[in-house]
Amino acid sequence: MSNDVLNNLLKEYEQKKMKAEIEAENKKEILYDKIPRLRKIDNEINSYAILVTKNILNKNNESLSDFSSKMQSLKQEKENILRENNIDVSYLKPSYSCNLCNDTGYIQKDNYRSEMCSCLKQKLLDISFNKSNMSNLNVENFANFNENLFSDEPNASKYKFNISPREKIKKIRDKSIEFVKNFDNPDYKNLLFTGNTGLGKTFLSNCIANEVLKMGKTVLYQTAPVLLENIIDFKLSKQKYNSENINKSVLEADLLIIDDLGTESLNSMKLSELFTIINTRILNLNHKITKTIISTNLNINEIFSKYEERIGSRIAGYYDIYCFFGDDIRFKNR
Repeated sequence: MSNDVLNNLLKEYEQKKMKAEIEAENKKEILYDKIPRLRKIDNEINSYAILVTKNILNKNNESLSDFSSKMQSLKQEKENILRENNIDVSYLKPSYSCNLCNDTGYIQKDNYRSEMCSCLKQKLLDISFNKSNMSNLNVENFANFNENLFSDEPNASKYKFNISPREKIKKIRDKSIEFVKNFDNPDYKNLLFTGNTGLGKTFLSNCIANEVLKMGKTVLYQTAPVLLENIIDFKLSKQKYNSENINKSVLEADLLIIDDLGTESLNSMKLSELFTIINTRILNLNHKITKTIISTNLNINEIFSKYEERIGSRIAGYYDIYCFFGDDIRFKNR
C-alpha cells in the first residue's frame, strides 16, 4: 500500500471530521438562540475548565473540589434543560462516522501511543483486496436471512442427509451467530463451509462479515485464486515493502474469508503460501486472535486429496465443518 493512498484516505478523514464538527456547531448555535441559558452554561463550564487547568499547573489543589462541584452542577442543569425540551444529550455532539477514532483514523492507547483504527485498516484492506467482494453487505445479513428458500422435505437418497435442507441451513445459521458471539475466544474454532454453488455459503459468510465489522474488527474477503495470485505476484515483483504489507494484511486481519478454495491453479509456491496463512492464523503466530472462514465446493476428503496432508489436517483439526446441501437458491424469489 503506497503512502499516497494512505495520505488520500487521511485527507478524507480530515474532511469528514471537519464536516461533523461544523454541523454540530451549527446545531448548537440554533439551540443557543432558542434556549439562551444553554450558551451561558457552556461558557461557564469552559471558564471553570480553564481555571481548573491553571490551578493544576500552579499546584493549587485547594479550589479543585469547589470547581468540580460547580461544573457538575452546571452539567446537571444543562441535562435537565435538554431533557425538558425532549433533546438527547448526544444531539450537541459531532456525529462522527467512527466513534472509536472520531474520524481521525487513529486511536490513542493507554501508553500514549497512537494506533491505526480498525475503520482505517478496513478501508486499506478494501482497496488492496476486498474491492467489490463485500458490496452486498447491506442486503446479505442475518436480518435478511430467508430459511424458506430451502426445501423442508428430507431426501436422504438425494442429499445423503436425513434432515431437510431447511433444517440444516437453520442449524448452520445458528452456528454462524454463535461463531460471531465467540469471536474473541481463542479456543473457538474456525469455519469451513462446504457444498455446491448456490446454497448460501457466500450469503452466510457475508452475514458473519457484517456482524464482525460492527464489532470494530477488520475483514479481508477474497477468493482463493486472487488471494494467492496477489501474494505470489508481489513476492516475485521484489517489491519488498508491498510484499510485507500484503502478508501482514492477510495474516493479521481479524477475520479472513477465503472463498472458492479449490478453484485456484496449484503449484508448490501457492501450496506453501496457503499453508502459511492457515497455520499462522490457527496458532495466532501474529500475536492476536484471528479467525478464518473457508468456503469451498470440495468436501474434507477431497481437500486431503487435492492439498498436502498438513493443510488437510489443519483444517480437519481446527475448523468446524458445515456441509450445505439442497437445490440452487440463487434464482428463487427472496
